[in-house]
Amino acid sequence: MPSSVSVLLYSSDANTRAQVRTATGRMPAADVPPVAFVECATLPAVLLALDAGHIDACVLDGEAVPIGGMGVCWQIKNEVFQCPPVLLLIGRPQDAWLATWSHADATTTLPVEPVELAASLAGLLRAPH
Repeated sequence: MPSSVSVLLYSSDANTRAQVRTATGRMPAADVPPVAFVECATLPAVLLALDAGHIDACVLDGEAVPIGGMGVCWQIKNEVFQCPPVLLLIGRPQDAWLATWSHADATTTLPVEPVELAASLAGLLRAPH
């Protein structure tokens, strides 16, 4: 098992990023390495982080402004070679169909529910890429 995994966390809202970090804790599950977050508040920062490599999963805020996580997800899934799996934070359960359109690998709703978020992220980190 690697010593840690890198998770890209995209949201224009610092409070949402803090909620995700707090909900995940140091380790989202006992069988997953510790998480090191790479925080991004803009699309250019997301693209630079992914271009630099070594990102194991992404958590994208579907409610981010001016570019929502669904659009970011669609873009990176179509433009980034071997794009890491994406957990998309959605505002309403009814938005799950849009998450499917964006090619998200998993979804969870906002506000963040710690157990659900940690379980979803751990599942993505366990899956072979």
